[in-house]
Amino acid sequence: MRCPPELVFLGSLLVAISWGLTALAHPGGHGSLRRGTAAHTFRLTTGEHVARGELLFVRDGLVRIRAEAGDLVDVPLDGLSNIDQVWVRQVVSAVRERNAPGEWAVALPGPDNLVAGQRAEKEAPEIARHFQPFEKTVGIRWDRDFLFVESNGMPEHPMMVGIRSWQQQVPLPQDYRGDNAWRIPRNPVPARNPQSTRNDFLRGAIALAVNGIPIFNPLNNRGDDAFLAGELDEFGGHCGRADDYHYHLAPVHLEKVVGHGKPIAYALDGYPVYGYQQPGDPDFAPLDKLNGHRGKDGNYHYHATKTYPYLIGGFFGEVTKREGQVDPQPRAEPVREALPPLKGAKITRFESLDANAFRLTYEIGGRSGTVEYKIAEGGKVAFTYRDPRGKVTTEVAEPRRPQRGDGRGRRGDGPRGGDDRPPRDNRRPAPRNDSSPRPLGLSSQSIDAEGLLNVDCTCDGKSLSPAIAWKQLPEGTRSWAVSLWHTAPDQEKSYWLVYDLPVDVKELKQGMKPAGKTGQNDRRRPSYEPLCSKGPGRKTYHLTVYALSEQPTFRSGDPSRADFLKAIEGLILAQETLDFDYERRPGR
Repeated sequence: MRCPPELVFLGSLLVAISWGLTALAHPGGHGSLRRGTAAHTFRLTTGEHVARGELLFVRDGLVRIRAEAGDLVDVPLDGLSNIDQVWVRQVVSAVRERNAPGEWAVALPGPDNLVAGQRAEKEAPEIARHFQPFEKTVGIRWDRDFLFVESNGMPEHPMMVGIRSWQQQVPLPQDYRGDNAWRIPRNPVPARNPQSTRNDFLRGAIALAVNGIPIFNPLNNRGDDAFLAGELDEFGGHCGRADDYHYHLAPVHLEKVVGHGKPIAYALDGYPVYGYQQPGDPDFAPLDKLNGHRGKDGNYHYHATKTYPYLIGGFFGEVTKREGQVDPQPRAEPVREALPPLKGAKITRFESLDANAFRLTYEIGGRSGTVEYKIAEGGKVAFTYRDPRGKVTTEVAEPRRPQRGDGRGRRGDGPRGGDDRPPRDNRRPAPRNDSSPRPLGLSSQSIDAEGLLNVDCTCDGKSLSPAIAWKQLPEGTRSWAVSLWHTAPDQEKSYWLVYDLPVDVKELKQGMKPAGKTGQNDRRRPSYEPLCSKGPGRKTYHLTVYALSEQPTFRSGDPSRADFLKAIEGLILAQETLDFDYERRPGR
């Protein structure tokens, strides 16, 4: 009898008697399946106790539990706490690994078996135990080379209060799980040439706090000190443009939980970060230019400081840099368009109304405004905005998870190289006899042989829209559309959107007014927004041309890129993307 691929049968006898599965019931616990424990306590994402019992099977996203009282309980896998989700996945991986594909019977594993690619260890690695005080919200797993940390990016402490320079972001959970988990080297290697974080690594995280919250460079993506600019809350954090909460300062407040002299974070090179030095500390000694030193045990570590660089001044260990950030690292997923700064606003309060509902209160000129939002199933978020004048508006935002396409630009690959190119607009095309992709033969006179954009198309030059031309006309095309966009670590930015271009148009010249209609850019203006990169280094952007079977329709005028992508689902006959780079001129 063969087992359906979507069903992994575990069996109460197997789990209850033979496997005392403690691998991730306690983060930083054992990396093996060990004998001794008869049951597991399951909890929801809210921390509410569900059942203590035996895991029977996982099927179609449901986890079936036989409670100690004998009742059968079905719980959605994604409704369980992060820790329990990781635990369940590890059990499933172990069962699959022990059995030939398709077999129903399950052999009992011995203590030396492999679990999800990890060899059994009698004790958790030292690095894992430092995350254990936050086991309610952090999940841990490991292999020989890395510690993987899972969380939803929401700390237990209050957020946002005290921010004086606010871009209207609010904290939303992020899916830092599975392949999108944080990865910390277990065996860090000193770099031959340490890389400085001063005016570099201005994008993405440079470290991870032991409560599962990422830590970004203390300098924001403009190269300014985020703390001195009033952008941070009382805990040294704020939200990015994807509504992702992160710190920009060392989270020294975590010492109240972990204790002084214990790591409060790990840099993404694998070396630990400790709190402020005190004269009586065993390792008290001057810090080097990276904000670290070797302790009496000979091991290198960083320290928090009250002045710049606050955290780490550079990476003592080896890291890979791509597009101005440590690579790889998880990606935050936005659910709404990024908003502009709200001048004069100060955040005064942040409340949790229930497990999935929140209210942020701010003040402008002595009058209060609020943002209330509730997270529904599937990641939808219902927002209610009340401005200081009492005007109320609402918005329902859905997760935007672009699919990866296979279009390549002039340079032959995307900014990350190989199969790690940025997400493409790869919507399902309308049915036709030949469903294979039809390249449009894109070219641009605004992009030189090295793949760099003409400076006249940027804020360093004349701010002209770029040229784009195409050769092919897919059968059934009724209109064209053009989108210029960029994938940042925390969002997708839109610089230019043109749609309803007549079918006989096959070229937009540099700086010309298009014959079609213009949608909103990220500044909510129906115009071309010139590239004006913040921070050093080349960055990759994308021009996508769409051949559509009909003109898209929108609920209101001047659609955003998100509105546009939703409206053209099922209308795409062909599309192609041209990649190009832009590097800000020195001194700009």
